[in-house]
Amino acid sequence: MTDAARLKATVYVGGLDHAVNEKVLADAFLPFGEIVEVSLPKPELPSSTDPHRGFGYVEFEIPGDAKEAIDNMDQSEIFGRVIKVSAAKPQKASNEGLGSRTAVWEQEGWLAKHAVSDEDKLAAEQARNALESRPDDPMQGLEGLDVAGPQPA
Repeated sequence: MTDAARLKATVYVGGLDHAVNEKVLADAFLPFGEIVEVSLPKPELPSSTDPHRGFGYVEFEIPGDAKEAIDNMDQSEIFGRVIKVSAAKPQKASNEGLGSRTAVWEQEGWLAKHAVSDEDKLAAEQARNALESRPDDPMQGLEGLDVAGPQPA
């Protein structure tokens, strides 16, 4: 199965109690289809005593089963806690986004998204020129307004 197909068949399960393990999670999602893999990411700190980080992933054999699981299990309860079930998103590379060791504007994805086109530069320059060509006197054009208040009819 390709990575894209695997991603479509994988659901994110958030808000898990620490008593939940892989078997409990697999048993909860088994009614929706054949499960390929269940994973509960471990805490990053070695000193942590938590069994997992409070979320997990369930990968199904068929992407349609994942959609059924999302539709039926989102906002349901496991061990007294309401869980959030949604489609899994691709994991970002360690050098992308916040928390990376590279400045955001030096990342390839950011530059592609926020790069300014030549047309935009030209439009901005034209707007600046229009502002500069305005008269310096802010009172210019107000000659006919020498009387305050309502005009008699």
